[in-house]
Amino acid sequence: MAVPTLPVADCHNDLLLGVLHQRERGLADPFGDFWLPQLRAGGVALQVLPVFTEEQHVGEGALRRSLQVLEEARRLADVHAADVAICERGDQIRPTIESGRIALVLALEGCEPVGHSLELLDTFHRLGVRIASMTWNRRTMMADGVGEQDAGGRLTTLGLEAVAEMERLGMLVDVSHLSETGFWHLASVATRPFVASHSSCRALQPHPRNLTDEQIRAVADSGGFVAVNGFGPFLSDAPTVDSFLAHVQHAVSLVGSERVALGLDFMRDLVDAVDPVLSGALVHPDTLPWVGGLERPADLAALAARLEETLGPRAGRQVCADTVIGTLERHLDLPPR
Repeated sequence: MAVPTLPVADCHNDLLLGVLHQRERGLADPFGDFWLPQLRAGGVALQVLPVFTEEQHVGEGALRRSLQVLEEARRLADVHAADVAICERGDQIRPTIESGRIALVLALEGCEPVGHSLELLDTFHRLGVRIASMTWNRRTMMADGVGEQDAGGRLTTLGLEAVAEMERLGMLVDVSHLSETGFWHLASVATRPFVASHSSCRALQPHPRNLTDEQIRAVADSGGFVAVNGFGPFLSDAPTVDSFLAHVQHAVSLVGSERVALGLDFMRDLVDAVDPVLSGALVHPDTLPWVGGLERPADLAALAARLEETLGPRAGRQVCADTVIGTLERHLDLPPR
């Protein structure tokens, strides 16, 4: 196993969902037993932890389930306070990392838990959520996901109000999973940086979850970043680590390393831990092409070395961590205007 030589900031790992399922099945501390050693082995300095709504909880059950997932985040942070800390402000991130702990940032992957109650964005902000996307692949009351691409939907009135409210609260808007029409509508009204937490390049792999070159430039122009996804189907028909590196290089060629980051979206261990209710995922679970060397957080140490070798020391460090850390330091939890 490679020894970490660069700090890594990963913008997407659904481990909270895995931890919840594992604890529901009787495991006492799955985060400490598996996930924390994996993060340490990979050199992870900052980890964004999304709260995802599974199909069986869509509807009024989404709010309850999201609160359960957020409670898991608070619990693991309390139990492992010597190793991790939830950061709610940008000025908490670097001191946390310098203390030797992993900075955790909470996110909503889809606003299904908010429903039509916009005031719940303020509630989630109080609970520590600092990044939010309006939808997963499905349709919500705010926007259409990429699974509803053919509907051609822009943001709804509620979606427009949600963007303004998230910007007021200092929550970063995440455009990964948003339909292309919805993306451009958001880009036209956003007044603060927005990000793509786990999206790859459509120019290299024509998957609807990937971003076009124009979208990548728009994210960068807003002051945000594109975190490249390591999930096999988004990389190529026969994905490898080199496929991932090609997506990173392409994004860097478009907007520079200071606007490119990592959002690996590790799924291998998650699928083993979570009930496989993946309808609407745009891929069939039985056909998932796992990428050797991009399967779990411990693989990040070797990946960081490859990125430094491919991009050079400065650009490699930016993509691995500095882009995300700097952006979150500048924009996370800004005071209301």
